[in-house]
Amino acid sequence: MNEGTTNKTNDSDAWSIEDSKRLYNIEQWGQEYFSINNNGNLAIFPEQDSNGPCIDMGEVIDEIKSHKINLPVLVRFQDLLRSQVIKLNETFGRVIKEAKYQGQYFGVYPIKVNQMREVVEEILDAGHDYNYGLEAGSKPELIAALALNDNTSSLTVLNGFKDQDYLRLALLGRKMDRKIIIVVEKYSELIDTVKIAEEFNVEPIIGFRAKLSSRGSGKWASSGGDRAKFGLSIPELMKGINFLKSLNKEHWIKLFHFHIGSQITDIRTIKDAISEGARIFCKIHKLGIPLEYFDVGGGLGVDYDGSRSTEDSSTNYTMNDYVEDVVYIVKQICDMEKVPHPNIVSESGRAITALHSCVIMNIVDQISTDSNQFPTECNDTNHILVRNFRDLWTELNEDNFQETYNDAIQKKDEIINAFKLGILSLEERAIAETLYWKICHKVKDIVKHVEFVPEELREMETTLAKQYLCNGSFFQSVPDHWAIGQLFPIMPIKRLNERPTQLCTLVDITCDSDGKIDHFINLEENSSTLPLHNLKEGEEYPVGIFLTGAYQDVIGDMHNLFGQLNEIHVFADDEDPTDFYIEEMISGHNCESVLSDMQYNTSYMAVVIKKQIDKQVQKGKISPRDGVKLTDFYEECLRGYTYLKK
Repeated sequence: MNEGTTNKTNDSDAWSIEDSKRLYNIEQWGQEYFSINNNGNLAIFPEQDSNGPCIDMGEVIDEIKSHKINLPVLVRFQDLLRSQVIKLNETFGRVIKEAKYQGQYFGVYPIKVNQMREVVEEILDAGHDYNYGLEAGSKPELIAALALNDNTSSLTVLNGFKDQDYLRLALLGRKMDRKIIIVVEKYSELIDTVKIAEEFNVEPIIGFRAKLSSRGSGKWASSGGDRAKFGLSIPELMKGINFLKSLNKEHWIKLFHFHIGSQITDIRTIKDAISEGARIFCKIHKLGIPLEYFDVGGGLGVDYDGSRSTEDSSTNYTMNDYVEDVVYIVKQICDMEKVPHPNIVSESGRAITALHSCVIMNIVDQISTDSNQFPTECNDTNHILVRNFRDLWTELNEDNFQETYNDAIQKKDEIINAFKLGILSLEERAIAETLYWKICHKVKDIVKHVEFVPEELREMETTLAKQYLCNGSFFQSVPDHWAIGQLFPIMPIKRLNERPTQLCTLVDITCDSDGKIDHFINLEENSSTLPLHNLKEGEEYPVGIFLTGAYQDVIGDMHNLFGQLNEIHVFADDEDPTDFYIEEMISGHNCESVLSDMQYNTSYMAVVIKKQIDKQVQKGKISPRDGVKLTDFYEECLRGYTYLKK
């Protein structure tokens, strides 16, 4: 026997809620917002308090169904959104007070992270008392920010490349007495800003974005460094300062900004960037530039997998660690340089929004190798290759399982080759393939009980894992998993007091082989399978994909014309018997809307179908009554949800 690994088994059928918590790592990624209640259902604690309001996700799904809202559905927990806004602002306020820091905190939410109006409005409302503002990176985002952020004490920070219309919109905001800060990304923007400011007869508030030598960590490391897409090099920054000085307008410069990437995984990267940025800030201030704001950009990460590591889907620090490093490093360097403490600005979007939404999909079917069943009785008329395969299956036992498995692989190849040469019938191939999968599954069961697992059999359970078919599109709901391998917590919503007995991968209903998830969070390492429960006839089995609130809502594509999901907004209510109420339900795309988006004239299409059905009625091939029903059915499908109704 080859050298292998010890195979640990647990013969006990006992399974507890605590087992499920460990299995799905919920206490690590859930940040005390998520847990499991005594009913074995996923539960949400909006106040991060196990004694506070508790929202039973099973009851949420039941209420969704009672309103005739079909899965899949996007669920927003607005309390979590508000909680994260408050938590970030309160943390900065507390640390600033503890450090005796002389500046204030003025956070801004980057609209690009989730542009949905309901999200932006909720964030602004939760952050109003903290003068929490917005960051925009395009003309449409600026148009939205001008309309939504009417708090004259908060900031609206404008990043991204700008044309003259963008700059005019910004200065329109200044005319409205808003604190609109134009962050210069390239030198030509500064020239245009000066010209348009004279045209509008208004003083702009200008920020300079610098390219730091410090680079980020994780998937977005290229956002920083000398070759970064945005920002001014140090020579360009000096050129801009001197240009405004030559016009006696250096007092327009109020903000210094840098950004080293989204989802910074390593706190040391943040420390390095803050140190370099603070030093540049101080040197600019000493040139006679009255800087007031130090903008550290985004990058505050989310621990998606709960590993507290520098892996791409994790962070090795907390929000509190991040805030303390920002405040204390800036304070230390400013004190050393004898420069006044600036107001601190951060553009943390992912940490604000990721936790607040999840996608719930129901499992509609399964695809498995043990369903490849065909009668395997053999007789003398069958080819010798098939009869030999039957003998392998009959003689398989705990003493010869490894040898039998190796022989089965070889004989399967022989069967395929013989079939290609016309030697075997289709029925004989069906018998042989069924026997092959029977052997594999029996070997898998034997391996569970042996002390050492041969190396070539270690992945047997993964190889034979079932594929659970999710009613949804991963391209629409979790595009970052497909595009960049981002991990998201995934787990069942119900039956969490039962042992999950099936190792599964997830596949969606799109007609694309990439529509799958076969990379999951695991306590020890990333896994290619997810433990789930066996499906019960007539019983819905919903699975949730969590921490999808950042970017996923707005960058999902229309692959196969599967559109946006039905959406519900849930609020906690301690006075309600269920501890929650659904504040709003927003219908997802129907077939008509996604077809219209792709420039199909659905009214004309309905007319065409009706005419074609009428022709068949006239020919006597369809009865008039059935013709009306078929026409109505087509039009009903146009108005229907793009996802399966099962």
